[in-house]
Amino acid sequence: MTKINSKTKPLACASLLLAALTLPLSASAEGQLRIAQQFGIVYLLLNIAQVQKLIEKHGKAEGLDIHVDYQQLSGGAAVNEALLSGSVDIAGGGIGPLFTLWDRTRDRQNVRAVVATGQFPYYLISTNPKVKSIADFTDKDRIAVPAVGVSVQSRFLQQASAELWGDKAYNRLDKLQVALPHPDATAAIISNGTEISAHFSNSPFQEQALAANPNAHIVLNSYTVAGGANTPVVLYTTEKFRQENPRTYRAFVNAIAEAAEFTAQHPQEAADAFIRVNNSKIDRKLLLQILQSPEVKFTVTPNNTLSLGQFLYRVGAIKHNPESVKDYFFDDPHVASGS
Repeated sequence: MTKINSKTKPLACASLLLAALTLPLSASAEGQLRIAQQFGIVYLLLNIAQVQKLIEKHGKAEGLDIHVDYQQLSGGAAVNEALLSGSVDIAGGGIGPLFTLWDRTRDRQNVRAVVATGQFPYYLISTNPKVKSIADFTDKDRIAVPAVGVSVQSRFLQQASAELWGDKAYNRLDKLQVALPHPDATAAIISNGTEISAHFSNSPFQEQALAANPNAHIVLNSYTVAGGANTPVVLYTTEKFRQENPRTYRAFVNAIAEAAEFTAQHPQEAADAFIRVNNSKIDRKLLLQILQSPEVKFTVTPNNTLSLGQFLYRVGAIKHNPESVKDYFFDDPHVASGS
């Protein structure tokens, strides 16, 4: 089942999100798992699990025949709405949307992350030759992001803005942002035929754009904003689902952990899985270069995520200050050494 929201509107999604916070979540019996993912290599572990039926495999070890439904959405707001409305059981999204939902569901649905999907750099790309840094953006520029103000790309841009102009101006560049799925934004950057002049992207879209358009160049690397390699994407769920479906939950965690090990050891097969699930036309050589990049690491253990949450608290974007990774991740051996 594939659902793509190509025009996520921040105000509408914010209203739906607030409404969803007051709705009861539908019960989900053991052996049923609905997963929402988005676009990019950051979701490769789910692709591996899908192709190799790893969740089903680990379900059998738990005495379950698990039926898995993979859904594809665009933008953290749409994913969060799906989780809160009970449309999905596991949400795949940026660490930024997770902090938003963790903060808003405290003492209610108690949403927390389950595992990470790896460490990946995100590039802010521009086709405007005058834009060398974020300080060079003007009102004529339009920056594509999955969801304005709340996606992890938008949050990274806010963090970089605060470093440059101060905390009070952290959302200075929000007005230039346009909500657009990565495939559409990449096509706009490559064609140079729309109002989109910049795209805060992820792999493989950022590498495809850089390879296809000689005017495309990197303005900002998320690793620079984060102060080093970090986890931009996590898989998260509600406390209710975890408590009521312990065997399905364990099967899911063990499956994703196995997918991470497999991907790290077998990049060729992992590349094939990505192409198959996403029906991707990407150059396979380019894809393998990304998977084997020293900047990329496939692991379910979160790395360097806390600073973004503490930044969001400092500027008032969230009301609760995360003090450690244990605040916004469920307790699990795979997460114990995370940061």
